[in-house]
Amino acid sequence: MITADLAIVGGELLCMTDARTPQPDTVPQGTILVSGQRIVALGTDAEIGPYTATKTLDATDRVVMPGFSNCHTHIGSNVLLRGLNEDAKLFEWLQSMWRLKQNFDHETLRLASLAGLAEMALAGITSFNEHFDAYSVSPEINALETIPLRATLGYGFADIGLYGDLKDWSYGALDSFGEIVDEHHNSLDGRLRVALSPHATYSCTEKLWRRCADVATEHGLTIHTHLSEGQQEHQFVADNHGRTPTGWLHSMGLLGPDLTAAHCTTLTDDDIALMAEHEVKVAHCPISNAKLCSGILPMRKLMAAGVTVGLATDGPASHNTLDMFQEMKFGAITHKNHNLDPELLTVTEMLEMGTREAAKAMHLNEAGTLAPGQLADIIVVDLNNAHCAPRYDSQAALVYSSRADDVVHTIVDGQVVVEHGVLQGLDLQGMLSELRERADQLRQRSGA
Repeated sequence: MITADLAIVGGELLCMTDARTPQPDTVPQGTILVSGQRIVALGTDAEIGPYTATKTLDATDRVVMPGFSNCHTHIGSNVLLRGLNEDAKLFEWLQSMWRLKQNFDHETLRLASLAGLAEMALAGITSFNEHFDAYSVSPEINALETIPLRATLGYGFADIGLYGDLKDWSYGALDSFGEIVDEHHNSLDGRLRVALSPHATYSCTEKLWRRCADVATEHGLTIHTHLSEGQQEHQFVADNHGRTPTGWLHSMGLLGPDLTAAHCTTLTDDDIALMAEHEVKVAHCPISNAKLCSGILPMRKLMAAGVTVGLATDGPASHNTLDMFQEMKFGAITHKNHNLDPELLTVTEMLEMGTREAAKAMHLNEAGTLAPGQLADIIVVDLNNAHCAPRYDSQAALVYSSRADDVVHTIVDGQVVVEHGVLQGLDLQGMLSELRERADQLRQRSGA
């Protein structure tokens, strides 16, 4: 007899496991048992045998799958920048964003973080890889105590260019980063990890990159950065260092399996070979890249080289929504059209890219799949809606027809964060009303 805290019963299980896993990848009608933070059993009732559960969620005629891992985003700051300065080039867009960032305050950032966490939880995103740049991390940590998603928070550093004013703060923070690690790394019952996020090749000097690498090695942390995000960056690095952005990082010994590189739209063949050799992880943000005209990730070549590519939304300033359903659909059709190959990126591959591969891309190997022993980060999706009818194939419906509001339940670390489409533990409308008021004040004092 298995004693569980949570049973999810009767659903179509999409496990997203790879060929090396002995269990079936799908179970047409199955049950998942959760005890504490982990999945302890899954399969048909006959396979599981007798069990009891403190709480049961009925998933009959619904899909049960791993939660999405959003492997590159900016929620705290970008929620406050959503819808401002649309229709701009990357560097000009960054400059306008910086004006508001210089006027952020703790409480407004906390409310913005809550809004971003709520949006992700309601959309089935159970873990995310946050890249901070030039603003406080503590408001988002406070927000994670209210909405308990799984997070890697990358502390942002820069010392030249647009963010040159951060030079003294960056080096000072790196000198004392052990204190941050001691206080926050693997905190909140293990849901919160910290990382280092040197901003980009155009905003960090060689000295700062090397200092980040040393601190990451000293504390066993990952590095999360923007890389090869368009021709402006490519030209800047060529003019100043005589290399591609990827080649420049390689020359400093910074490429490795603990590096997550977001965007990567201007990679050369040599860059791709280096990334494959050093097992660099890529966070692919197709909607953001298209909106900012940053180019198109060379997906076919990266896949052929065996590079891990996970799907991500980027922040609400450059994507506008935190919605992995949109990202899967847009990513698939973009690469099919760009390569004139309708067979490129199957529905299964897109679902894997948003779950298993995205979890790998943010160095989260215990999530992204449904299997005994894995973290209980699970979502239940209702495809019995007009925009999915008739439902011949659940995976096709998830990638091409479904929407964020089809998510019924979101479970993180074994905790039910969204139940029957309702976010638990927060007056969402009250919080959003306060956020709107504070955001208006921020915009006024920033002259934006």
